[in-house]
Amino acid sequence: MKFFGISAVLAGIFMVPMMGADAAYPVYPNHQVAYPTGGMVYQPQPVVMPQARPNNVVAAPATRVTGALPRVGSTSSAAGRQYYQSEDYDRLADSGLYVGLSVGYSASVMGAMSADYADESNAFFVPGAFQDGDYDSDSVIPLQISVGAAINNDFRADFSYLRYSGMSYPGTVQTYTGESYTAATVDGGAITSNATMLNVYYNIDSYTGYLAGGSLRPYVGVGAGISLNTIADYVVFDGTLYEEIPESQLPNVPAGTLTAVKDIYAYHNGGTVEQFAFMLEGGISTSLDGGIKMDFFVRYSNLGKVKTSGSIILSQTELLADGAGGEYEAPYDSVFHYTNWTESGRLSMVDVGVRLRLQF
Repeated sequence: MKFFGISAVLAGIFMVPMMGADAAYPVYPNHQVAYPTGGMVYQPQPVVMPQARPNNVVAAPATRVTGALPRVGSTSSAAGRQYYQSEDYDRLADSGLYVGLSVGYSASVMGAMSADYADESNAFFVPGAFQDGDYDSDSVIPLQISVGAAINNDFRADFSYLRYSGMSYPGTVQTYTGESYTAATVDGGAITSNATMLNVYYNIDSYTGYLAGGSLRPYVGVGAGISLNTIADYVVFDGTLYEEIPESQLPNVPAGTLTAVKDIYAYHNGGTVEQFAFMLEGGISTSLDGGIKMDFFVRYSNLGKVKTSGSIILSQTELLADGAGGEYEAPYDSVFHYTNWTESGRLSMVDVGVRLRLQF
């Protein structure tokens, strides 16, 4: 009997906590059911799947973002919190400083030389381009060096030095005889132009969209600055015979009188002038390895005027009357110096070329 009493007490001690645990369990009441005897048991609930988007809901289209992505966090060692550069999502993005070198070919050289003294009396004694004479041009290969920086992902600006050479005064010009024009030949007159410009370029893929899967970026540019245009000395030769006195009147002319001139050589001193210059450019950019960008461009450059100094030294052969109705060559060459008789012409060209830009 004593043993039975002790067992009953122990059983009562163990039953009290169990009954208390059942009573305290309803932390998640939606997941419990009651035993018939009053106990509680955990009951998993069915998983509710998200409903599909209604057919009439249209997702907003993505918009193009320019510039760098937001920089998140302060250290690249923190997992998931790194600095993102614009190249991570747009490998054609312009960033930082750059130096560029371009080479091209002048597909069209425009302009012509003409004499500013065309309306002077007896101007035919100084042979020159009294009618427009187009430039002689060999292979004109313009070279350009530029230093610039990206303003943002759409704009960049640079300062450039541009040099043109391989042009010359026209090989043949038309000189006035007093009644008509006749051909005169030219030797020399090389033309060079050195221009410094400030240029601004704008990427227009916001309007045109991506080209070639995003690997090509179209752009336009404009620049303005100063050009130094130089023309070297040249010689114009006119072999025309210019009669001062008609041959029919020679019998009545005293001996030693000037009757005609021929074989005129005009030594024109060149000159250098400073002119306003501008350029318009359009092209496409692509990216190479090592931070190098490549531009393929078409450029129009207007370099202003090229102009001589106005100093002309002329040598000519003179014919003199012999007093018997004939004439003979003088034993000397007559030399004259003309000043302020300039020749000039505008200078512009259309170039095609390629530029490499190394970004820092």
